[in-house]
Amino acid sequence: MPDLLSRFLQAFIPLFVAIDAIGLAALYLGISEQMPVERKEKIARQALWTAAAVSLLFLFLGQAIFRALGITENDFQVAGGLILLILAVREMVQQKHQKTKHLSEDFGVVPLGMPLIAGPAMLASLLVSYQAVGLWITLSALAVNLGLVVVAFKSSDRLGQWIGLTGMRAISKIISLLLAAIAVAMIRKGLSGG
Repeated sequence: MPDLLSRFLQAFIPLFVAIDAIGLAALYLGISEQMPVERKEKIARQALWTAAAVSLLFLFLGQAIFRALGITENDFQVAGGLILLILAVREMVQQKHQKTKHLSEDFGVVPLGMPLIAGPAMLASLLVSYQAVGLWITLSALAVNLGLVVVAFKSSDRLGQWIGLTGMRAISKIISLLLAAIAVAMIRKGLSGG
């Protein structure tokens, strides 16, 4: 059982950091402050279905695409690590929360579902986890993380009142720092060949 838990955490933690449910809650809170409840729920549903579909598609077809292009796991780890590092640095230096008065009807699909939830960092973490711990544990970790996004969206109003938008931004910056550390570890592993 400890080995199973260890393998689950090996898949769960990078996905958790890459998805950044708290940062997403801050963004969701910021953009949906003045929206009717039905519109907020529609955006959340669109985002989660999009993220789940893109993740599963990438998880099952990613390996075939790699083989067709001659890409190795080490290549992907280095590339994924570089993307993660760039995203982490960008998140640390820029405001993620921006008020948007006019959102498109498919805002939940793009950009919230993809690339904010199912972005390069999450997809890279997904494939690396699949290689490291297997399909079922990776799928379990993905399901739990998407469940946490649901909880974050549903709790965003309460969370915003409790720790404030500034507190949510601060937590998001800490998560970005962890993402940068994971990115460096991915690059190191990719360069060393495992």
